[in-house]
Amino acid sequence: MNILLTGATGFLGSAVLCRIRQDAEVKVSCPVRKLKLGEVAPFIEVGDINESTDFSSVLVGIDVVVHVAARVHVMRDESEDPLSEYRKVNVFGTANLARQAAKAGVRRFVFISSVKVSGEYTRDGEPFVETMIPSPEDPYGKSKFEAEEALKEISVDSGMELVIIRPPLVYGRGVKANFANLMKLCSIPVPLPFGLVHNKRSMIYLENLVDFIVCCVYHPKAVNEIFLISDDQDLSLSELIGSIRRVMGKKSLLFPVPVKLFEFLGSLVRRQAVIERLTGNLQVNSSKARTLLGWSPPYSVSKALEVTVSDFLKKDV
Repeated sequence: MNILLTGATGFLGSAVLCRIRQDAEVKVSCPVRKLKLGEVAPFIEVGDINESTDFSSVLVGIDVVVHVAARVHVMRDESEDPLSEYRKVNVFGTANLARQAAKAGVRRFVFISSVKVSGEYTRDGEPFVETMIPSPEDPYGKSKFEAEEALKEISVDSGMELVIIRPPLVYGRGVKANFANLMKLCSIPVPLPFGLVHNKRSMIYLENLVDFIVCCVYHPKAVNEIFLISDDQDLSLSELIGSIRRVMGKKSLLFPVPVKLFEFLGSLVRRQAVIERLTGNLQVNSSKARTLLGWSPPYSVSKALEVTVSDFLKKDV
């Protein structure tokens, strides 16, 4: 099998590449914006991914495209028109690649979308499921939803198989952004005011997501399906901090502050969204992956956190 993998130098893409390369019968090609000094195959320079990128040279003989590359979610986007910037890569670049892939005879297109297509938050006991009407709120989520819609149209017109995966927060070796910041906070031996935050958040360990992506490359029942995927064990902020600190060999050191107080303080400094991400619920029901594909996460949350935190501690020393 010949696979084209985009985003192969990123956090998720590099892990997917490592996994694919373990199969001697699979040949992988990885288009990148610009080759680094000394970088060789499977990396191939194609320039920026947008509506005019020419992928023809890298699509010859490809059976499956795994599209990971994207303009990722930016917490403090300073662009004058963030949605327009996201669309350049996430919508127009994705659709351009898919059209060229279909024309080249690619059999299947696996698209890594985002849980943000489903929405930002869930109510207690009402996790997102694939049949819910999408409700993206921020520019990143809207761009991913528009990309999904464009891909569906291309798939119908061309007959190319489509698989859409909507993961929540991804963590693992080398994780950055919010999860890395949380680990840094947990490494400081001071009490934290999150003892009463009993929300539920779905996450997915990097290697669990990679395993599911590979499953979707091959599985015949994944065709033209959308999947919400997680570790199948949701954690509250207080549980997550306690787990991280246990791996660090520390006590939880949490003291109780009412969530309503966080919300009030957030409104005063206009950081309601930040507080909601800390204290709100975002759960997904990933049972479809189990029932339809027979898939289950190969790594437990406890093992995943042990690997993630241990890797952070090695780099932080």
